[in-house]
Amino acid sequence: MKKERIRTLKEAGAATKSTPVVYWMSRDQRISDNWALVHAQELADQGNRPLLVVFTLVSKFLGAKRKQFDFMEVGLAELTRDFAKLNIPFTVLHGEPETTIPQFCNKVEASVLVMDFSPLRINREWKKDVVSKVNCGVVEVDAHNVIPAFFVSDKKEFAAYTIRPKVHKHLKDFLDSFPEIKVRDAKNMSHAAASDHTTPKNPYSWIEPGEKAAKKALEHFISNKLPRYHIDHNDPSLDGQSNLSPYLHFGMISAQRVAQDVLKADAPHDAKEAFIEELVVRRELAENFCLYEPNYDSPLGFPDWAKKTHTKHADDKREYTYDLATLESAKTHDEAWNAAQREMINTGKMHGYMRMYWAKKILEWTPDVETAMKAAIYLNDTYELDGRDPNGYTGIAWSLGGVHDRAWFERSVFGQVRYMNEAGLKRKFDLAAYIKKNSAQSLGF
Repeated sequence: MKKERIRTLKEAGAATKSTPVVYWMSRDQRISDNWALVHAQELADQGNRPLLVVFTLVSKFLGAKRKQFDFMEVGLAELTRDFAKLNIPFTVLHGEPETTIPQFCNKVEASVLVMDFSPLRINREWKKDVVSKVNCGVVEVDAHNVIPAFFVSDKKEFAAYTIRPKVHKHLKDFLDSFPEIKVRDAKNMSHAAASDHTTPKNPYSWIEPGEKAAKKALEHFISNKLPRYHIDHNDPSLDGQSNLSPYLHFGMISAQRVAQDVLKADAPHDAKEAFIEELVVRRELAENFCLYEPNYDSPLGFPDWAKKTHTKHADDKREYTYDLATLESAKTHDEAWNAAQREMINTGKMHGYMRMYWAKKILEWTPDVETAMKAAIYLNDTYELDGRDPNGYTGIAWSLGGVHDRAWFERSVFGQVRYMNEAGLKRKFDLAAYIKKNSAQSLGF
């Protein structure tokens, strides 16, 4: 594997054959095409050591509801079965990682701890605590991005056009082949722990969780939607998107695998180019923003021109104002916005184009940008299957604060931040069909 995917966070001490390598799986919840697991396997093979995998299930995470946890836990149950077939113990711990991971590693006398990469603040704080408490070496592997976030750029990028050439410069080199995860000797299972975890039911009717379902979803997209992706994917009234974002968010499928299969598919060049722009360029731009901008979830992270324009228009009169409860219940005067909110609550997914409109209207209908950002993040993280993610925080920062965008013509409330209205939606797609599709059902809180 590419050494550029790996960062050493703590040097390993002396290790014997009996001291296991532990992979703390968190963001990349899969066996296949997982560079972090591959590296853990390599380290275990080098010293003829046991290989253990552990996952920490926290009681709460950035506002996620029970539905998102249930979706994830169904996938974890599948992993438990598949790891057992490989004679690799997979242990699900309950509690906070900064406590449970050091306890686990120190109990089994781990030689090395391998971690997933994440740019989010909460994950980085967990890792910092874990590194300080474990009695072993620690490495971090970016198996989530096609090109490792800490390699593709060493600074906060200004916009897509500044990171795009860096991505395409390295893209081919990082589309290397994945080694298989091998079946280990049965004695490796001596470290297996009994599980008291009950698997919940999948709460979503339109999507199945887990690694196998993710692979099927990719196959379906390539066969049925990819040929028209460049035409259909920005139309919320159609089912033209890949619907892979929940799988990518939970790491049930590798972005690199998706890129490889799409690039070799029999589809128009424009379709593949449009998809790679979203999957790699835009996605890695979001990772870059959260990695290098400490205030990725605050107006303090906006560019200077946006901060100035918001200050200038702070006292502008709003035609409509709504509190969080009204927004959450989809009871505004705007049927397009209500439809988007209903889509998110009932399915756990909102079309990307509508998510931009949705966020911008929250800015228009709340007293100030700080309130708007808190509301948008709360709703996104609470109801989106792929919430609590760099894509979500960056998209909201783009919508409300011009991150990765430019200054536009000045207007009330928005200042120079790009504006969107219902007339623009009607010009772009069949808005009436979209509203009808998402307004029939009662809200499934």
